Amino acid sequence: MMAVLVGLLSSSAWASSDPVREQALTTDRLHSLLVLHQGQPVLELEREGPGLAAPANIKSVSKTVLSMLGGIAIDRGLIDSVDTPLIELLGERFPDNATPGAETITFGQALSMQIGLGSTSGRHYGRWVQSDNWVRHALTRPMVDEPGGRMIYSTGSTHLAAAALVEASGRDLVGLARDWLGEPLDIRIPNWMTDPQGIHFGGNEMQLSPHALARLGELYRLGGRINGQQVVSSEWIEQSWRANGRSPWTGDDYGFGWFITEVDGVKTYYGRGFGGQALFVVPEAELTIVVTSNPNPPSAGWRFRQLLDLVARAIVHYPSG
Repeated sequence: MMAVLVGLLSSSAWASSDPVREQALTTDRLHSLLVLHQGQPVLELEREGPGLAAPANIKSVSKTVLSMLGGIAIDRGLIDSVDTPLIELLGERFPDNATPGAETITFGQALSMQIGLGSTSGRHYGRWVQSDNWVRHALTRPMVDEPGGRMIYSTGSTHLAAAALVEASGRDLVGLARDWLGEPLDIRIPNWMTDPQGIHFGGNEMQLSPHALARLGELYRLGGRINGQQVVSSEWIEQSWRANGRSPWTGDDYGFGWFITEVDGVKTYYGRGFGGQALFVVPEAELTIVVTSNPNPPSAGWRFRQLLDLVARAIVHYPSG
């Protein structure tokens, strides 16, 4: 099954003088680095952590994976479109005491973190995850902008999308992930944390190996088609890679589960997780890059700049064409 993925598990052919490898060896807190060029692994580096083949906590890169599931649900007709209101999808899970205006929030706005409600991340995170109902807590936060307005980084937002997927499909999220992504890509998707109602964390705490995450990146680089099967539509990929909002921290655009930027003048799409977990897809350079890092203690934001510098070095060192 994995033959079309062109040797993701084969040995790397990098030389000891590879400048990307040399830079990675001096990058703070880096655990592992996997670089695929034209589908071939050209750099496999393990410094610390569980390695390239074992699951690692990808933190908020989980939001990128969740977006993939959201797109497949739309492709399969389980959800009409990104414009479907959450109140229709959540049914009885939508609280009676939801903040006024929350009834207009759409599935797409949840994926793009534009629901208008106050964040459940940062200093609000602990209170949210300690609540007895994460969906209700997220939907009763104060309205600080209109739905569809500015991007407000909040894992509660993407958890609402996860709950909507559960209701629309009648299945749990791990089952969907294994059937819709794990089976066609031949990757292992371990179980992960759930909320008090049993809904898997929508946007955090997924456990995937760098090899598995690279396959997901390759799926998008190749237009959603693997082994002759269209796993996710190319239309959804294009939509996910189109700017909806903008990160208040980096200024990078954000689509559905993907940040959008330019690295060394080349359009780059990435999922980013706390502490230096990352998936980069650079279609023009035919690159897919996975990074895992040590998230403890908390990593300063400037360290992510080091990861972007690695991507820039890879774009130059592994030219396409």
